[in-house]
Amino acid sequence: MTGTQVYKVYIKADAKKVWEAITSPEWNNRYGYRGATEMDLRPGGKIVGRSNAGMIAMGAPEVGTDGEVLEVDPPNKLVQTFRMLMDPNVAAEGFTKLTYELKEGKDGVTALTVTHELDNAPGMAQVMAGAFEEMGAGGGWPWILSDMKSVLETGKGFGDEEKAD
Repeated sequence: MTGTQVYKVYIKADAKKVWEAITSPEWNNRYGYRGATEMDLRPGGKIVGRSNAGMIAMGAPEVGTDGEVLEVDPPNKLVQTFRMLMDPNVAAEGFTKLTYELKEGKDGVTALTVTHELDNAPGMAQVMAGAFEEMGAGGGWPWILSDMKSVLETGKGFGDEEKAD
């Protein structure tokens, strides 16, 4: 599972909207692990991913992930470092490299490709591949990206309660 993981999803939303979903805490706290991620979108800028209230109640630190912006080209590409702090063994593996590439196509559909370079990070590779989903640790990138797609296309993510009309 180590090495490079690549995930691609097609989202019926323009590239600007998908970019906002990735980079804006008002959007990125609505899908996946549901913790707001704040990004200083300039090379060298800090990235801080907050744990959600449920994670904190189970003993996770307030800051669940961190990193640094390496390259930014809105709304086309974001390259950053990424480290998960929730598990001391995974945190000790250090920073990995994460790239988001967006390409808007026909009919308002954006192709989002996430490339996560995980050499020398076997624990992180397992987490991001969804190996611990059965244990309640989430489904990694497949789960995060599927939930993002649902939020952008329908306004509701996994676990959002249906609202009666």
